Amino acid sequence: MKAEIMGIGTELLMGELNDTNAGWIATRLPPLGITLQWVTLVGDDLGQLTHAFQQGLKRSDIIFTTGGLGPTQDDLTREAVAATLGETPTVQEDMVEELRQYFRNRGQDMPSHNTKQAWLIPSAKFIPNRNGTAPGWWAERDGKHIIIMPGPPVEMQAIFREQVEPGLRELVTEEVTITRNVKTMGLGEAAVDEIMSEYFGHENPYLGIYSKADGIHLRVIARAADEATARRMIVPVEQAVHDRLGEYVWGYDDETPEQAVAQVLQSRGKTLAAMEYCTGGFLTNAITDVNEAQRHFRGSIVAFGAESLAAAGVPPALMDNHGAVSQETANAMASAALVQLDADYGIGVTGAPGPGELDGRPMGLCYLAIARATNAGPQVIKELELRVPPRRITIKRRISNQALIELRKLVEAGE
Repeated sequence: MKAEIMGIGTELLMGELNDTNAGWIATRLPPLGITLQWVTLVGDDLGQLTHAFQQGLKRSDIIFTTGGLGPTQDDLTREAVAATLGETPTVQEDMVEELRQYFRNRGQDMPSHNTKQAWLIPSAKFIPNRNGTAPGWWAERDGKHIIIMPGPPVEMQAIFREQVEPGLRELVTEEVTITRNVKTMGLGEAAVDEIMSEYFGHENPYLGIYSKADGIHLRVIARAADEATARRMIVPVEQAVHDRLGEYVWGYDDETPEQAVAQVLQSRGKTLAAMEYCTGGFLTNAITDVNEAQRHFRGSIVAFGAESLAAAGVPPALMDNHGAVSQETANAMASAALVQLDADYGIGVTGAPGPGELDGRPMGLCYLAIARATNAGPQVIKELELRVPPRRITIKRRISNQALIELRKLVEAGE
C-alpha cells in the first residue's frame, strides 16, 4: 500500500516548529508493508487542506496527518476531511461527555469551543486519545484511508502505537519490510565502509551506512512475505557486523546513548554523577531525559570557568599548571563529581566551546574522563581527547554522546 504524511499547521511553514512527527511515522511504516511516497506540510487554510486531501486520495492508499485537531478556529483538519468526502460533521454526545470528564479530572470546566473536538462524519470513527483532548479520526472511502492524529508527539505516538498500528496490521497483507539499525562509535565512516564492503550493494537484504551525531549507523533492511522471514534474512548480516565491529557496537534501533547507559547502570545497580564544563548542561539534560533516571543518576555540576571548577572541587593548582581545558582537569572533574555526589562512576568533560580559543586551546578541542569508585578512592579508567568540528551545538552533542557511549562500554565490560 502507498502512503503519504501531511504535517498540518502554519507554524510548520513559518519555521516556528519542526515536523518531527513525519520522520517518526516513516520509521513505523516499512514493517507494516506500507510504502511512504510523499511528505507534505500544509498551512491552516481550508482550501489548501482540502486540495491536499483530494490530491492525496488520487495517488495514495493511506493519508496520515498530524496537527490541526485543536478546538480553535484555525484548527481545520476535520473540516477539510469532511469537505473532501462531501460529508457534514455532527457532534457526538458520548465524546462530549468524555471531554467534559477529562476537564473535570483536572478540576476545570470544559470550554464550549472544545465541543468541536467531538465532531465526527459518517465515514469516520474516533481514535481515542488518552493523553489529550483531541481524538483522532480514521476515515475510509472506496478502500482509501485518512488517519488524522493530533500534533503533539507524545499524543500522536501513543495513538499510533496503541490504536493505529494494530489496525494497519489487520489491513495490510502485502510484503513487509523489516529494519535493524546497529550503532557504532570509534571508527570513521570510511573505515566502517571498508570493513563491511562485501555486504554493501545487495538489494535484499540491503545494508546502508549513515554518519550520525552518536556514531556510524549500519542499517539492515530486508523485505519478505512475512515478518518472520524478513527477520531471518537480517540475522547473517547483523552477525557479520558483530563479528567485524563488535568492540565498537554500542546500541540498536531507536536506542539512544542515554538509554543505553541507563539500562546497563540500572541492571547492575550502579550510579552516575557528572561534571561538565563546555557542554553547558547538555550532558545532564540527556541523562535526565530517560524515564526513572533517578534510579542511576546522582546529579551533576555544570561549571563554566576556572572559578566554578575550583568551587566544585577541581584543584586550582592543577588548572594553573595544565589549564581548564586539559586531560588532567577532565580527570579531576570526573573524580570530584564521583566523590561529591557519592556515585559509583563519574564523568568529567571539558573543552573549548568557542567562538575562539580558550586558554590557548582551539575551539572544538575537548577532553573526556570517566572515573570509578574504589576502596582507595576515585580511579580514572578512561581518558579521551576529542577534536570536534568547531560548531557549538556539535561540540555539546558529540562530547556528551561520546561520554555516555564510553561509559556504557566500560560498565558492560565490568570495569
